[in-house]
Amino acid sequence: MTQQGFGSIAVLTGAGISAESGVPTFRGENGLWRQYRAEELATPWAFQRDPTLVWEWYDWRRGLIASCAPNAAHQTLVEMDRRCQNFMLVTQNVDGLHQRAGSERVLELHGNIWQVRCTEENTVFENHDVPLHQVPPGCSCGALLRPHVVWFGETLDPETLGAAYRAVEGCDLMLVVGTSAVVQPAASLPAMAKDRGAYLIEINLEKTPLSAYADEVILGAAAEELPKLWLRLEESLC
Repeated sequence: MTQQGFGSIAVLTGAGISAESGVPTFRGENGLWRQYRAEELATPWAFQRDPTLVWEWYDWRRGLIASCAPNAAHQTLVEMDRRCQNFMLVTQNVDGLHQRAGSERVLELHGNIWQVRCTEENTVFENHDVPLHQVPPGCSCGALLRPHVVWFGETLDPETLGAAYRAVEGCDLMLVVGTSAVVQPAASLPAMAKDRGAYLIEINLEKTPLSAYADEVILGAAAEELPKLWLRLEESLC
């Protein structure tokens, strides 16, 4: 990497950064809950059919996440957020660990498991009850509340996605941390940054489809590698 200064930084994080804090991925064979997979429960049709079952699963998930703490990778991103004037963190995670660590400029593409939304009025509330006092929880208006997350079959919030596009289109440096780089539209963000001349660094346990296009590929745990990268980049950042 050249010793150029970086005026703006965008970061994309995925499940890998939270897995290092002990957050399960909730997908695949290791993501089974009772006899269900995430793909069977995280859908609007599952919620319409059996909101109690869906909320029991989310109540269980919230309990697991509540016992997890941000790791050194989360903390490093907090330092970058505080140091850099033009910085944006885009995450595919819904666990809220970036905010718990102290990050302030965060775009949550897939929502937040600690927020609930009224199915009638679309009002969004914070809710950190573990366990939930009522399953399924209800809104004061009488309607059901649902997790404020993006389910399979739903589209991302256009304002959040638009802000993510703007962040990567204008960045000089983009870090991609702990993501498989296959889930769209998040997977298109690094390519968008690269096409506009950004320096692209990937940190992941294994190579991904993005690796062939990245300027640097760092194989390893984010909690170990991101702090080391920050020490190397700090003088060039912002």
